[in-house]
Amino acid sequence: AMAARNRVKDLQAVANCSLCQDYFKDPVILKCGHNFCRSCITRYCESVDFMNISPCSYTCPLCREAFREGEFQPNLQLRNIADIMKKIPEPGGRRACKEHGKLLKLFCEVDQTPICLVCRESPTHKEHPVAPADEVALDYKAQIQSCLDILKNERENILSFKLSGENESQELLKQLETEKQKIVSEFQQLRQFLEEQERLLLAQLEELNKEVEKRRAEYVAKLSEEISSFSSLISEMEQKCQQPASEFLQDIKGTLSRCEREKFRKPVAFSSELKRRIRESSQKNAALETIVKKFK
Repeated sequence: AMAARNRVKDLQAVANCSLCQDYFKDPVILKCGHNFCRSCITRYCESVDFMNISPCSYTCPLCREAFREGEFQPNLQLRNIADIMKKIPEPGGRRACKEHGKLLKLFCEVDQTPICLVCRESPTHKEHPVAPADEVALDYKAQIQSCLDILKNERENILSFKLSGENESQELLKQLETEKQKIVSEFQQLRQFLEEQERLLLAQLEELNKEVEKRRAEYVAKLSEEISSFSSLISEMEQKCQQPASEFLQDIKGTLSRCEREKFRKPVAFSSELKRRIRESSQKNAALETIVKKFK
């Protein structure tokens, strides 16, 4: 199917006039072998005459080989090919102008919209700079691809932050669990005498444990939300790039603005205050060990 579409596009390129960018109408061939619509080459010759550039002697618009007025002949075979190609749908689903029924081959830089060749000559667009829609689409696709690369890199950074936060939380929880076991071990020897102190210190550790769990859940939720947002935006941009040029270019500025969003800033998973409280708890436990040894 792809090969067939490519062959159709090759035939359509052959059947297009390089001056008007539309299918040939009454094509004629110059002695150099290049073909143009009779009306297009006639207007070209008239413009040369108007500019007083060697009247009655002209150069081919494509190869610049000289020819004289009237030195072109009808190309009946090419006319037949052009008539046939006009009946074949444009490959890739190129849309037609709703007003004129012509293919949207151009892109108006001012109005930021695809237009047809008839629109190009209308008062609305006549003074506006235009460019081939396919070329403009390639430029915008390159911009969006660059944005996609940035978005994907940001997503990888977020995944890295998430893993780092998980590892840090495990280390902190392991540290707290170790402290808990130390406290339990010491108080088992003097349960009755130190029961009040044991409950107090365990309660403090439990509070810190809950605080770490809470902070971890908030941190992971934030990163998961960002990952989902970036994944959704990346999926939208990838689907956008698969669209035909005329549909792809609809609201292209809006697409770019969504694409060029503010970079992700790594949140703080565990505050220095929380870490300080954990260190202080560890210091209290160390002091408790000394007291217990002295008591023994």
